Amino acid sequence: MITTTQQKTAEAIVNIFETSEVRGNYGDVTLIAGDTGHLTFGRSQTTLSTGNLHKLLDQYCANAGARFGATIKPFLPRLKDRDTTLDTEAYFQNVLRASADDPVMRDTQDVFFDERYWQPAASSAASEGVVTPLGMAVVYDSHVHGSWTEMRNRTRTAVGTVAAAGEQVWISKYVATRREWLATHEREDLRKTVYRMDALQSLIDQDLWSLALPMVVRGKEISMASLTASPVGCYDGPQPGTRLIAVQTPLARGLDVRLAQLGLSKRKVVIKADGVFGPTSSRLVREFQGQKGLPATGVIDASLIAELIS
Repeated sequence: MITTTQQKTAEAIVNIFETSEVRGNYGDVTLIAGDTGHLTFGRSQTTLSTGNLHKLLDQYCANAGARFGATIKPFLPRLKDRDTTLDTEAYFQNVLRASADDPVMRDTQDVFFDERYWQPAASSAASEGVVTPLGMAVVYDSHVHGSWTEMRNRTRTAVGTVAAAGEQVWISKYVATRREWLATHEREDLRKTVYRMDALQSLIDQDLWSLALPMVVRGKEISMASLTASPVGCYDGPQPGTRLIAVQTPLARGLDVRLAQLGLSKRKVVIKADGVFGPTSSRLVREFQGQKGLPATGVIDASLIAELIS
């Protein structure tokens, strides 16, 4: 059995592949041209078209403590129907971004992705006789990214079983087989993901079968510090109304900014609720203030944020 730290390291490698962050980006919302998954969300990028996005959000809404549960719940029927118009539903996508600030959402994602991806990957690895942490990372990546069974069968045809070839030989062949498959795939979006196999091959070349820390994957350091750091782009403060929000240096970031942006989005303002108050956010606030007959300052004070989050 691998240790908890080795498991978290394997997961971090795939988090980097998925969202470029060691802890993953719990609020990441992505839509890639040509991706049959359509709208994707979260630390391990669960998709609309598979129905997994509905399952994740349904699980979140079932928690009585879910901060955004009441906001997301009306979208559940459309998610269940795999309604692809959600690909362009800006307010819904901003709600997803904001939900990452809720520890309940982050915990829900961790449990969901463990059940959907890590546990099946661990079962598959055990069935094949894959026991090294790096081997586990390779199997886990394919369960997240897809087509594990087909690639496993091709590798078996080429070199036999793990027991016959030896795990390091078998995993190396698997990575090479999957890279060729990705590089020649008819879908452009999959061809662009060969970097996953290149990164795994680099770890093989470094003989990092135990996933000893620290290591660098695609320019990101995985260490005990980065594995335990606060997730990127998640805010637990300041609380709305406790400060003026204006363009400043460095830029104002936080929960109050995110909720103000979400309130603007709810009112049909075209804005991304990223929790960062820059010149674009200030301009959109000025325009909103002008439409409401308020002084167009571009600054969010306590009264305005109270209106926006109502």
